[in-house]
Amino acid sequence: MSRSGSRPRFTSARISTAPCTRPTIPKATWPAVITPEIIEGAGADIRDGDILLLHTGWHRHYEGQPRQDLVKYFCFHPGPNLDTLHWMLKKKIRWWGMDTGSCDHAMNTSIRTMRPDLAAKFTKLHGKAPAEFFGTFEYSHKKSGRRVTADVFPFHSWAFQEGLLHAENLGGDIELMLNKRALIGAFPWRYQGLEACPCRIVAFLDAGENVEAVGHAAKAIMAS
Repeated sequence: MSRSGSRPRFTSARISTAPCTRPTIPKATWPAVITPEIIEGAGADIRDGDILLLHTGWHRHYEGQPRQDLVKYFCFHPGPNLDTLHWMLKKKIRWWGMDTGSCDHAMNTSIRTMRPDLAAKFTKLHGKAPAEFFGTFEYSHKKSGRRVTADVFPFHSWAFQEGLLHAENLGGDIELMLNKRALIGAFPWRYQGLEACPCRIVAFLDAGENVEAVGHAAKAIMAS
């Protein structure tokens, strides 16, 4: 889903506009890497400043679903690479979400050290170990000023300090929103200083393009 709005903060409700897209992921390249080309080729109307929700179908493997497979859900899910992070920053994506166990690719998380057998599988398929395949990234930590070099979890570190937040484990009625634009509301617990928390995400289909912020908290967020 996609539409524009102010930057999200996990201290109050977040309402903005956005599109939900279903990228076509080649099955032969497990675990699939979601590139900017795949996202742009999905057919969604993605504009600068949008919220972006990606549907991969992986939510069907979560607990309680008919095709439940938690190992597949957490260890085999697709995800973006550094090119996609750069693309999102260039597009000024406000925040984004995906129906997977992490918004980093499974082999670009600690899974690759917790499950060396899967990392070996990935290496055999791609001809490179996960660390080499996804590459190293560097950034200056804005609060401490230190230079950070890392090769894992880019969407959980570098992206966050650039204001690019994300929502993981999306599900529910996400399949009803494919390639549609809507007003998106994200409603986490209302506490300051949270690292992460459960969040209800709702698509409003009949709200139009312009929505008035009501209340001091909402107006403060929309003005930021």
